[in-house]
Amino acid sequence: MGEFAQKRIIRKLDLELFLSKIAPQPAPQAYLEQYTISPQVASTMLYIAAYSNDDIISRNVLDLGCGTGRLALGAAYLGAKNVVGIDIDKMAVKTAAENASKTGLIYSVQWIISDTKAITGIFETVLQNPPFGVQTREADRQFLEKALETGKSVYSLHNHPQTDKQLIKHLKASNDFLQVSPSPFLERFVEQHNGVVKAVYAMLMTIPRMFDFHTKLKHEFVVDLYVIKRVGDK
Repeated sequence: MGEFAQKRIIRKLDLELFLSKIAPQPAPQAYLEQYTISPQVASTMLYIAAYSNDDIISRNVLDLGCGTGRLALGAAYLGAKNVVGIDIDKMAVKTAAENASKTGLIYSVQWIISDTKAITGIFETVLQNPPFGVQTREADRQFLEKALETGKSVYSLHNHPQTDKQLIKHLKASNDFLQVSPSPFLERFVEQHNGVVKAVYAMLMTIPRMFDFHTKLKHEFVVDLYVIKRVGDK
């Protein structure tokens, strides 16, 4: 077990503070949809995986499209046994390695510069914040397919199917997540790739202005966390 193997339950606030120290992508590319996951969404995602479903502590964890490493390093911080982070962007992975050094987790994550095709084998848990397909249609599908190929448990973020002002209002007021129904299309896709959707949680994602086509200083939108189990795996 790694240097930061968990011996006690870490408070969600402390996890969020840890994640906020992890630097985002210094030169994000719009075509890759490199939106760094917010500390709030990342901490909720990791907390559900670790403490509701026992899928982080002492587990082998893969972060697909790891960016600068928030999910991978968060998993290591919570006590994952082994963590692998993979991303096609060299600058993102370089920043992830710097983040690992800065947070004292330099030996806790193995970083790989490549696309998803480089990953083989089976991981107990896959975490991912894939591109949503805004720039390239259905870009998230190849990530979801690879996650279901390599992971027994999958935690995957996807764009909420429609703009729901009431849902946004509720999430802002509660500062929490809400269980919602899965997208019929995504649910079918998961089932076609030997998986089953166990739960879907809507969360509010806030990102700063990053690209020239952004018209606001920050953008708020709903993301859905899909909790998926591969059929036949416990």
